Amino acid sequence: MKLTVNGIEALDEAAEKILNYAEDESFFIFEGDMGAGKTTLVKALAKAMGVEEVVSSPTFSIVNEYHANGHIIYHFDFYRIKNLQEAYDIGYEEYFYSGNTCFIEWPEKIDGLLPEHYLKIRIETLNENDRLLSISKI
Repeated sequence: MKLTVNGIEALDEAAEKILNYAEDESFFIFEGDMGAGKTTLVKALAKAMGVEEVVSSPTFSIVNEYHANGHIIYHFDFYRIKNLQEAYDIGYEEYFYSGNTCFIEWPEKIDGLLPEHYLKIRIETLNENDRLLSISKI
C-alpha cells in the first residue's frame, strides 16, 4: 500500500488508513532518512490508537511506554545503539514478544532481532511538507 501525505495535517487520516491496513499486526518498523518524519508518524499512530499523553522520541532512553484503551504501546528508537548487545541488555525480547504494540525506529540497527512478521513503513521525503509512505506486511 502506498500513501502520499500532503502536509502534517493529513497525518491523522494516514494513521487511520495504516491501522486499518495493519489489521491485527502489532509490530511496526519505520524506515526513512533522518528527519523524514518517523517519530511524527508514530505520534499520529499513537493518537489514533487512543494515546492521550505526549509522545516523544525515545532517542536517549531507547524505549518509551504509552497506554491507550487498555493497551500498551512500546516505542523504540535504536538510532544510538552501537551493537546488538545493547538491545539484549534492555531485554528486547520481553517487549517484542509481549503481544503489545511495538513501534520501531531505525530497525536496521537490530535487523537480526526482528520478529518473523511485522508491518514495514518506509517514509520517503518528496519535499519539505510531503511524504510518500510505502506500507507492506512482512
